[in-house]
Amino acid sequence: MKRLAAALLLAASPALAQEWQPKRVAELQLLDKVTARISVVRATVGEPASFGTLTIRVAACNARPPDEVPDAAAWMEVSDSRRATGHQQVFRGWMFANAPAVSMLEHPVYDLRVLECR
Repeated sequence: MKRLAAALLLAASPALAQEWQPKRVAELQLLDKVTARISVVRATVGEPASFGTLTIRVAACNARPPDEVPDAAAWMEVSDSRRATGHQQVFRGWMFANAPAVSMLEHPVYDLRVLECR
């Protein structure tokens, strides 16, 4: 899974991919739109994290070196247990901390964004 994520990042931007540093933990901000509750969740790469009915699996989390402009990118798969079996996946792809609108979770109840990779 890590190799796939690295290959996808490299294919998406070969010049930038060499500057990213792999990290072990993604710090994610989640918003429950119904309750207006904002939470920060730390998701370890390769291990599922939960928030409400969402299960988040971070396959890769990369950060820029300290001497570069701060940014983070995480490859995630997000599923929702309230959806029908076989259609539970609600997001799959890269999310970028500095450009959350480029690739975002479209969900009626939850918003999700990457804060940083540690």
